[in-house]
Amino acid sequence: MSPTTDAASPSLNEGVVEAAETEAATKNLVFVAAERLFALHGFQNVSVRDITAAAGVNLASVNYHFGSKDALLFEIFRRRTAELNRERAKMLHEANDRNDGAPPLREILAALLTPPLRWLAPDHERRISLQFLIRARSEGTDEIRTVLKTDVSHLRRFSDALLRARPDLSPEEVYWRLHFTLGMLHNNRFAEFDRLNVLSEGQTSEADVVALLNRMLAFAEAGFLA
Repeated sequence: MSPTTDAASPSLNEGVVEAAETEAATKNLVFVAAERLFALHGFQNVSVRDITAAAGVNLASVNYHFGSKDALLFEIFRRRTAELNRERAKMLHEANDRNDGAPPLREILAALLTPPLRWLAPDHERRISLQFLIRARSEGTDEIRTVLKTDVSHLRRFSDALLRARPDLSPEEVYWRLHFTLGMLHNNRFAEFDRLNVLSEGQTSEADVVALLNRMLAFAEAGFLA
């Protein structure tokens, strides 16, 4: 290989690296802008043009990096649910370690409920992600709805732990009580909080996330102990 070629190689490699970094940065800009817009305005009310304008990128960026608007929606959903469920699994694993593999009921429920409640906090970096996931449950694409109906892998570890914690209950009863607990969690939509605030004439607020979590844990635990 000639000296001239050897000298040019580092520049060529640097150019490839810079191009890859630019593409990754553009893809992330689209991801973040889309997540925020979808969370705030709903899936049907946001266009590809809205996303690329907010991200400050070329109009073709959505299709280039994700394939389509629906594919972008699913990628946001997939990534954020995976992140949330990793936090839950970590908490449950730690509870198992603290309790020789047999954590008490409240610690199991805390591992299930705490991560999404943390994300709810006004100052949490994932608050907009939680708002996106709330939207996804009611406005998601067919692919998202299919996952919500059929993918229970992240819940299996919790149902197994609850079955061990309440061996006196029939499995059917444990599954129903877990279902009701999840219903309480999924009802924590921002509009529902607003309605509750009106009903209580200002006595309730979701801003105190610690207090809200403690109320939910007390309610869920009582449901499993009844």
